[in-house]
Amino acid sequence: MANKSRTQYSILNIVTGIGGYAVNTLVGFVCRMIFVRCLSAEYLGINGLFSNILSVLSLAELGVGYAIIYSLYKPIAENDQSKIASIMRYFGRAYSVIGCVIAVAGVAMIPFLDFVVRDQPNIKENLYVIYLLFLFNTVITYFFSYRASLLTAAQQNYLATGLNYIFTIFQSVIQIVFLLITKEYMTYLVTQIIISLCYNITISYIAKRKYPYIVGKGIPPLERTEKKKLTSNIKNVTIWKLAGVLVNNTDNIIITYFSGMITVGYASNYTLFSGMINTLLTQMFNSVIASVGNYNAVESKENKLKLFNSINFANFWLFGWAAIGIFLVSGDLVALLYGGEYVLPMNIPFIIALNFYMVGMQNAVWTFKHTIGIFKQGRYVLFFTAAINLVLSIALGKIWGLFGILFATAISRACTNTWYDPYAVFKYGLDVSVREYFKKYFIYALILIICGAGCYFACSFINFGLALNVILKIIICTVIPNGLFWIVFHKRPEFEFFARIFKRIVNKVFKRKSQA
Repeated sequence: MANKSRTQYSILNIVTGIGGYAVNTLVGFVCRMIFVRCLSAEYLGINGLFSNILSVLSLAELGVGYAIIYSLYKPIAENDQSKIASIMRYFGRAYSVIGCVIAVAGVAMIPFLDFVVRDQPNIKENLYVIYLLFLFNTVITYFFSYRASLLTAAQQNYLATGLNYIFTIFQSVIQIVFLLITKEYMTYLVTQIIISLCYNITISYIAKRKYPYIVGKGIPPLERTEKKKLTSNIKNVTIWKLAGVLVNNTDNIIITYFSGMITVGYASNYTLFSGMINTLLTQMFNSVIASVGNYNAVESKENKLKLFNSINFANFWLFGWAAIGIFLVSGDLVALLYGGEYVLPMNIPFIIALNFYMVGMQNAVWTFKHTIGIFKQGRYVLFFTAAINLVLSIALGKIWGLFGILFATAISRACTNTWYDPYAVFKYGLDVSVREYFKKYFIYALILIICGAGCYFACSFINFGLALNVILKIIICTVIPNGLFWIVFHKRPEFEFFARIFKRIVNKVFKRKSQA
């Protein structure tokens, strides 16, 4: 079915994801600035509130995407068109039901809007009309865009991602123009709905053109046992995702309780940077998930282990390097962009960087967990993470404030999914001892500490203007980690794996240039 290699697909997905993310972030930032300048603060609040409400309602979708994309890896690798069509048919019906459920739940929320919005905003538009437009924009997605998941499973996520970024960037540009001309919120909102609908219809059309056998009559239904297995996978992933929501969305509530909203705002200046870097790096790893899934569907366990070690090594290199930068540069960035009064003590960017690194180091594990199909094992572990996090956040928050709350998150992760998820992948997926993984994990951590200490020492001599400080510290936090990583690992099989890929890419580029 595929006419490109896994490596080519991965590179296309990575380049499209990173390039689109960079441009979209820049244009989206400009659009938000124009929004704030052209409309009152009430509109910004409405935008955030209704987005949050519908995000909660959309929890009905959790788990469906992961489980069904996993079920597509093997039939795609074997070019089993009948099975692919059956799964997509099941997928389409599932998402139609989800869309209807969200529509009904969204309409049922209307009588309660007055309780949620206690102080009526000073706007000329009808609040209920705005809400219904938000609801329509959310619901309509489920009836079209699910076919994009087939492109993702077939390693062609660059088509869906690239098209999404094109439409989103175009949407932001049109919204900027309309805001500057009309200063009307409804034109802003209606533009968003029209562009979103156009994207969903377009991506659905592309999927049908590339895989015409997924539509039409005569598609056999899935067997009962397959439906049962798929439903079980959906349930298990849903539990895992819901628990993740609890882990990742309680810190700000506790920080507000102990330290107030101002501290949340101060901390958000730091987490904004770490969040942007995390999104960028996660985009890279998400771009190779389908290729890993395709590989795992046909390769031996020995080869799967080699691929895991290589991806885990890249995980360490990128997230370790970024964590050092977050620790040592974010304070100067905050001072440069927002002012010195917003700078927090060094222990705060340190603990933010630690949490960033701990979560980032799970990427390879989660990639294999989802592509091998380990959905049942560990589905309740994150509930323990959330419970430990809550208890420790309250206890340590009383003692150390913001630092204690963030430190509690690190401890709760270390006690649960940081060790259990790798254990589950190695025991139930790769069928080997997890001992070697933890050995490498601690070696990586030790090398990172040495790098961080060296960078901290070098940065202590940087005391110039803020802009120059930022530039020099970025250089230090780039040269020292990458240099030391290369010295230590350049003869390791994991490094040579990526070196071979890089050489193949360079050779192909020069070959094409010479032919031209």
